[in-house]
Amino acid sequence: MYSVFPSSMLQTVSEWLWWERLWLPANVSWSDLEDSDGRVYAKASQLYTALPCALGLLLVRYLFERFLATPLANVWGVRNSVRLTAEPSPILENYFCSQARAPSQADVRSLCKKTSWPERRVQVWFKRRRNQDRPGLRKRFCEASWRCVFYFFAFVCGVLALYDKPWLYNMKEVWAGFPKQVSLFAIYWYYLLETGFYLSLLLSLTFDVKRKDFKEQVIHHIATLTLLSFSWISNYIRIGTLVMAVHDSADILLEGAKVFNYAKWHQTAKVMFVVFTFLFMLTRLVIFPFWLIHCTWVYPVEKFAPFFGYYFFNVMLLVLQILHLYWAVLISRMVFLCLEGDDRSDEEENDSDSPEERYHKLSHTNSSGARDRANGH
Repeated sequence: MYSVFPSSMLQTVSEWLWWERLWLPANVSWSDLEDSDGRVYAKASQLYTALPCALGLLLVRYLFERFLATPLANVWGVRNSVRLTAEPSPILENYFCSQARAPSQADVRSLCKKTSWPERRVQVWFKRRRNQDRPGLRKRFCEASWRCVFYFFAFVCGVLALYDKPWLYNMKEVWAGFPKQVSLFAIYWYYLLETGFYLSLLLSLTFDVKRKDFKEQVIHHIATLTLLSFSWISNYIRIGTLVMAVHDSADILLEGAKVFNYAKWHQTAKVMFVVFTFLFMLTRLVIFPFWLIHCTWVYPVEKFAPFFGYYFFNVMLLVLQILHLYWAVLISRMVFLCLEGDDRSDEEENDSDSPEERYHKLSHTNSSGARDRANGH
């Protein structure tokens, strides 16, 4: 009895999970997508290779950052600032972690009474404590270098895989013969590369540079992996390739702008960031919603009745679009700062900063650090 129940329950869960109406249109079954007559179709089991691919990319990243990015940082003079550690104070630490990183003047006076410290000492403590949480410049440089190189490589792979495909030029070709569309060798490796990369980003979130949009990044990575997995299993592969290519095209410039910004090539970084902004707005706010989402929302119902997968895929695309709008606001603010000629969003606070200078740096870092926070992959 005890041995039969778990197996029967697992079988029930498996049957429900792979119920054809969840993944495929009506009148189409998994048996229709079995390899035959030289026609090879995508299989869910092929997604298992994404994990070793992700681990392999993490190893490549480690080697790249250590033997290429770090020496490049040395050549370009990218150095971490010397940081003074905030002296131990349980009262101030508790306030910093639970209430605010930058206390108001009234709170400073209150904290002075609790700690018996002078006002200047409390202000210096908060400056040093905020600096401690900022990631080192070399770490940010190495991370941005790796992502820039990967996005460039992935975009080139996408171009080579798609340049001769009819659905790149005619969106209705995305649904020609759906879902009985054969799996192509180049498309499989393109999918594997992208899925492995986003899985590696999810695995490395704990030791990557932690930005203010951390929660949005987690949502983005999970939504992207869900879309990639679902589109592969349901044979939404053609539209999946277009979504990946559209995203990678702009991210190259974003990470490149970060690299040059950290290397103090500010004018080059500004030019790249402005070009990135134009490309981001074009791809994420025009092409993605009005071409790609339109393609997945309107064209399929001309060929088959909507099913669960149709709604699920479009909802996940809308989640990505909401994130695009959020990042577009951050990027717009950063462009405004660039046009003003302000390059201080990455500066650390000094003990000698006046209250006005401290406020200026904090306001730019907290409200407009889009160049370092917008990761619309």
